[in-house]
Amino acid sequence: MYTIKFNFEQKGLEPITIENVAADQSILEVALDNNIELHHNCGMVCACSTCHLYLEKGSDLVAELSDKEEDFIDRARNPRLESRLGCQCVLEVGNSGTIEVTIPDQSTIHGD
Repeated sequence: MYTIKFNFEQKGLEPITIENVAADQSILEVALDNNIELHHNCGMVCACSTCHLYLEKGSDLVAELSDKEEDFIDRARNPRLESRLGCQCVLEVGNSGTIEVTIPDQSTIHGD
């Protein structure tokens, strides 16, 4: 099982920690299942960059960055070395641990 800590750049939002998260689901799915807003215009198929996040801790616990994902991250607002797409960060089966992400301020994002 995993623990995921969601931090937010947007002012006024406190960090949220979700415990006992099962493997084989994306960080985006975990966020949505726990009422954490993370944009996802393309429907979770790696065709946009709206679910962009910063994977601060636990990169070894999710699927590796693909070339396709990297292409879309380049289109995201303020990409960094730790940038990932939430829809592509699938929790690895057979692992467990703590993952920490920061969701960029989405209040100014109006689509892709």
